[in-house]
Amino acid sequence: MCNLSKIDVIVLAGGLGKRLRSETGSTPKVLANVNGVPFLDILLKNLSDQGFKKIVLCTGYQSEEIESYYQENTLGLTIEFSKEKVPLGTGGAIKKARSFVRSDKFLVLNGDCFCTVSFKDFLKFHIEKNAFASMVLTETEDKKDFGSVMIDSNNAIKSFQEKSEKSFSPFVSAGIYFFNKEVFDVMPSQEAFSIEHDFFPDLVNKQFFGFVTDQGFLDIGTPDRYKEAQEKLNKN
Repeated sequence: MCNLSKIDVIVLAGGLGKRLRSETGSTPKVLANVNGVPFLDILLKNLSDQGFKKIVLCTGYQSEEIESYYQENTLGLTIEFSKEKVPLGTGGAIKKARSFVRSDKFLVLNGDCFCTVSFKDFLKFHIEKNAFASMVLTETEDKKDFGSVMIDSNNAIKSFQEKSEKSFSPFVSAGIYFFNKEVFDVMPSQEAFSIEHDFFPDLVNKQFFGFVTDQGFLDIGTPDRYKEAQEKLNKN
């Protein structure tokens, strides 16, 4: 029931990474060096170690550099590429990758975040809740840069508020989601949109659940968080 080798994974790797350029220059954010290896290698190795086999990388900014690297360094995975010619946002990137997804349920991750969640437990949760969509929730001190999420006693998501100064919940999105494949049929009609701003609020009260984990969450979106990730991952 929870065989991860049969589950396709979409990794969002097309971000511009403007806030990180003081540290990485023109290098794509997902290829930022963390203790001698690209950050995305750490994420993909974790996926491979937990049993996933097929990855779809959604590329955009500096797509040629990312694709060239992962054509040579597959890390034992089957890696395919869904390339954006123009920025499509997180939702548009997922929607564009539809033709690559063959599994009935699929995993989506932000390529600039890392969380040591058990994906097997997350999938089991998604199935047992009969969920249409599920997201990993964690706690962090700095909530203003992450989606704040409120859940009820059954872990159903009751409110989703993307990147707000006024956080109303202890939980934030870790940028990790399970979707049923039918989700493509109810996404916004436009090509470019944000999954966080333009879609998740519409899923509230529609079999949308939050999987809470106490595992650490790292994000390399800013120079300070990039340095923190280097320090913490160096200890593992």
